[in-house]
Amino acid sequence: MLCGMQAHDGPLTRLRKSHEQSVLDLLRKHGPLSRAELGAHSGLSRTTLYDIVAGLVEGGAVVAATPQAEVRRRGRPVEKLSLNPHAGEAIGIDFARRAVHVAAINVAHEVIGSASEAHAPGLTWNQRADIAERLLGSLGGPPVPRAAATHGSTPRSASAGRAPRHGTLRRGALRLGSLSAIGVGVVGPLIDAGGVHAGGTDVGERSLDGLPGLLRERFGVPVLLDNNTRLAALAEAVWGAAADGGDVLYVRLSHGVGGGLVVGGSLHRGMYGMSGEFGHVTVDPDGAPCQCGGTGCLETVASVDAVLQRYRTAGGRAEDVTAFLAAAASDDKKAHDVLERAGTAVGTVLAAVCNAVGPGVIVIGGELAEAGAALIEHVEQALHTHVMPLARDRVRVRRATLGEAGSALGGIALVLHESPLLSRYPQPVTEEHA
Repeated sequence: MLCGMQAHDGPLTRLRKSHEQSVLDLLRKHGPLSRAELGAHSGLSRTTLYDIVAGLVEGGAVVAATPQAEVRRRGRPVEKLSLNPHAGEAIGIDFARRAVHVAAINVAHEVIGSASEAHAPGLTWNQRADIAERLLGSLGGPPVPRAAATHGSTPRSASAGRAPRHGTLRRGALRLGSLSAIGVGVVGPLIDAGGVHAGGTDVGERSLDGLPGLLRERFGVPVLLDNNTRLAALAEAVWGAAADGGDVLYVRLSHGVGGGLVVGGSLHRGMYGMSGEFGHVTVDPDGAPCQCGGTGCLETVASVDAVLQRYRTAGGRAEDVTAFLAAAASDDKKAHDVLERAGTAVGTVLAAVCNAVGPGVIVIGGELAEAGAALIEHVEQALHTHVMPLARDRVRVRRATLGEAGSALGGIALVLHESPLLSRYPQPVTEEHA
């Protein structure tokens, strides 16, 4: 019996699986590569690499193709290897404060689609899940089947540095039967890394108890849960403004202020899932009370609500953030003064974080980032003033590029990092089954 187990899970089998995972990781990270390029990246011998690639192609995880005629160079075309786009899909869901956002891609990083829907405050998780299910159904045609997917045993992989290719949306393109997991973003800090509870202001956000189970029942797959702002940070590092940035610091200026750190291509959660709560760093000890219980937090200065309140107090008129941004675009001095204060506070906090963790890229997202230079210039000025001199010319500040779909795409990146979809290895024969 034990001999049977060793035959199926011995050192050579484990070594082969390690080589296969290395090849899959490289294709996930770099996209299509020739065998020579794979050899250079992997360090595997030519014989070993060709054997591994042959097995992956035969198993359907990898496909081989030659470049299209119009992009070929002279001479014999070089065959490129890439992940099989039909090997599986990944889904991300973002349960924001007042909206649900969804996105789906295949394992070749081709976007199947994304969709969003605003909703009234106070919805239950069941009602929000209904919206998510309907939106996902709209991405590929027919409604999403419940409990349609199966969970396979797959290797761990890292995905970074390559933007998804936006393909034409096809009816029936979303195939839930090949899902391995769903990545979900939620508002509020997760008290533990397993994602069982969170804080929030809406009835539907007070507790996450039951949400993972509800989604598992609906979609029939494991659920990976994280703070939606952290997931937006991961998405910007994988596919967005910081895809070439290595270590990334992301901050979102919305109705709340939060962010995330991506270090070495991995999302940093912190011991208690509290990483990235930049909005609750004190910037004015004598300032306004914050909903977290503190006083003068960054969120009381640089959130959408704080900016609108300060603008109105100064005599400006704006019913919402869209009207405020329009005023800023028209060179309204009151709007620019408010943005200067907010940007200076943001830059000061980010400088302190930079001095602690040393990122290469800072990405600024959220509705207020739409103000562009009227805000970003003040962030950069404060950053330059307070960051260590050695880092002043090394840290790049960029606006986020993924928009409303950012956190949902971050949920997908979480799935691709922690539960890759590509290779379903045979289960080793155990003593029980030998």
